[in-house]
Amino acid sequence: MKSARPAHRCSECGYTSPKWVGRCPECQAWGSIQEVGAVASSLRAVSAGPVSAKARPIGQVELAGARAVPTGIAEFDRVLGGGLVPGAVLLVAGEPGVGKSTLLLEVAHRVAAANGPTLVVSGEESAAQVRLRAERIGALHDDLYLAAETELSAVLSHVDDVNPSLLVLDSVQTVRSPAVDGTDGGATQVRAVASALIAVAKGRGMTTILVGHVTKDGAIAGPRALEHLVDVVISFDGERHSTLRMIRATKNRFGPADEIGCFEIGDGGVVGVPDPSHLFVSRRSAPVPGSCVTVTMEGSRPLLAEVQALVATAGGGGSPRRAVSGLDSQRVAMVNAVVERRGGVRLADADVFAASVGGVRIVEPAADLALALAIASASKDRPLPHGVIALGEVGLSGEIRRVGGMGRRLAEAARQGYTAALVPEDSGPAPKGLRLIEVPDIGAAFARLW
Repeated sequence: MKSARPAHRCSECGYTSPKWVGRCPECQAWGSIQEVGAVASSLRAVSAGPVSAKARPIGQVELAGARAVPTGIAEFDRVLGGGLVPGAVLLVAGEPGVGKSTLLLEVAHRVAAANGPTLVVSGEESAAQVRLRAERIGALHDDLYLAAETELSAVLSHVDDVNPSLLVLDSVQTVRSPAVDGTDGGATQVRAVASALIAVAKGRGMTTILVGHVTKDGAIAGPRALEHLVDVVISFDGERHSTLRMIRATKNRFGPADEIGCFEIGDGGVVGVPDPSHLFVSRRSAPVPGSCVTVTMEGSRPLLAEVQALVATAGGGGSPRRAVSGLDSQRVAMVNAVVERRGGVRLADADVFAASVGGVRIVEPAADLALALAIASASKDRPLPHGVIALGEVGLSGEIRRVGGMGRRLAEAARQGYTAALVPEDSGPAPKGLRLIEVPDIGAAFARLW
């Protein structure tokens, strides 16, 4: 048998190599390969061993232990696909101060009231600090247990004592395992802590929520393998200057991975917003130039969103300015060029500003037509007719293409009281109370409106 050689592992994806390399061949990360020990260079034959349970036909596998249990927070349950599954491990990440701890404390309170003991372990705050937050949002319950620990062994001891149905660990980067070498919060420690808690969660059928930090780029901190280990990955997004918060499931083994939940944060905690369309549309008595409403799809949920534009004469003789907020800057530049070249609207010597309303970020092509109409309206200084929305993707030749989910988008517009919709040709039947104005290209859309 050959002698063992030092093993090197990537701290980002877990790739193992017998020698050190500067760039990981698996995830292409630079400087992430670290020496972790020794590994035998030859393979050994593995003999059959005991099994945990006998294999059965798939139709005979029991489903009772895998049913989702609602938390009572409708927006959170929507993202999860119905609720918390026993034994599932969730990873929740978001910017500091966005409201992760507050929302999860409310989730723990609801689960404690409905299903028995829950345990919240904080590695960043004392138990008294968590108690103060719980009093502020009304989340006190006799079956809600608090602990402040940073050692994995102490966390597991609390789990044995409380025997909770739900464990919330805030955060996984603050807990360390004394059995593993590595800096606190480092890739090795985070992987070891998460692996141990996942094993306990699966063995006990205990739902576990791990709070994770994010990097300055917004990605989840720690090794990429952490996202592969857990069952659900949820990102918590929100602007500091806005009370709106959104949660998205980027990975979900038990439900859809494209749903969003909307919340509003205030003095009483985080409150679900079942109908958030009013947050993204301005309420005014009369139409104004440079504004157009569209309908975006977030997962299976249609949301009304308003696009605004301002076209002003460029001053100083320099290059015209192009400023964007809440929209994809590359897509705005493309639509801007199409409006000028195919729509006959002169913009070469004008400053163009485009933004969304309410802090929502719109990136899907379905908003192209609304953006084009807003820019043209601002340039002509003529508002769109009252009660009109626009849906469609704009091509470089000026044509307007269909987008997915047209039926649900139009139904939401009709429900919100809009009476006319500017849409591509062959967009299907119109909902009751909504008139469809089908246009083949940008030029035809401008001609119909002005």
